[in-house]
Amino acid sequence: MAAKLYIVPTPLGNLGDMTPRAIEVLKQVDYILAEDTRTSAVLMRHFGITTPMRSHHKFNEHDAVPSIVQELLGGTRVALVSDAGTPGISDPGFMLSRACRQAGVEVETLPGATAFVPALVNSGLPCDRFHFEGFLPPKKGRATRLQELSTCHDTMVFYESPLRLLRTLQQLAEAFGAEREASVSREISKLHDTTHHGTLQQLVDYFTTTAPRGEIVIVVAGAEKAAAERVDKYAQFKHKHIQTTQNNNYNEED
Repeated sequence: MAAKLYIVPTPLGNLGDMTPRAIEVLKQVDYILAEDTRTSAVLMRHFGITTPMRSHHKFNEHDAVPSIVQELLGGTRVALVSDAGTPGISDPGFMLSRACRQAGVEVETLPGATAFVPALVNSGLPCDRFHFEGFLPPKKGRATRLQELSTCHDTMVFYESPLRLLRTLQQLAEAFGAEREASVSREISKLHDTTHHGTLQQLVDYFTTTAPRGEIVIVVAGAEKAAAERVDKYAQFKHKHIQTTQNNNYNEED
C-alpha cells in the first residue's frame, strides 16, 4: 500500500454498510485519524481493526494538519474517518485534504455512506439538480442566508440537530412559504429510519407535537420559476420556421 491519505466513509448507523475495501484500508494504514476515538473504537472492535488511532476534529485540525502532511511526505500511510458518513461533508476533512493536495501528497477517497444522498432520493423531490447547504449558520447571518436561498430553484438539503429542527422548519416556512414541499429524514439506515413528507407547515405541525430524535436531514423543494421565466427554448426556431413558411407562400402567390 502506497503512502497516501485515505479518506474512508463509515456507516451512518447500520454496520452492514461498511465496505470490505474500507475495512482492508483501515487495517493496513499506519494510523487512523478519527473525529472521536471513542465512537470509532466501537466500529474498529466490531471489524477486528487494531490500527492505532489519533483524534482529529474541528478543535485541533488547524494545529495538527502540518505535522500530518509531513508524516505523509515521509512515507506514512494515514486514513481519516469521521463519526459517521464521509469525512469532509459537514465533518473535519477538507483542511487536511487541501493541505495534502497543495503539498503533492496523494489523496484517495473511498466511496461510501453519506446521509444526504438517501434523504434526497427518498424525499421524492427532484434530484437532478440540488443545492447542499449542510448546517445553516446558528445565529449570525442565518436570516440573511435563508432569504438568499428562498429564490433558489434547485432542491435544497440541510443538516440539523433534533433540538433545533422545529425552529428551523418554522424559519424555513417563514422564508420560503408555508406551502413549500419538503421532507424530514431521521436515523437513516438505523432501526428507526423514518421520512416524513409534506408542506413545511405540515411538518411544523407534526414536529410541534412529536419530539424528533437522532440525526436529521431536511430536504426542501426549490422555488418555482415565475411564468415569465418559463421560456420555450425552441420558440425562436419555431418563429423563424413560421416566418420562412409564410414567406415561401407569398413567393408562390407572386
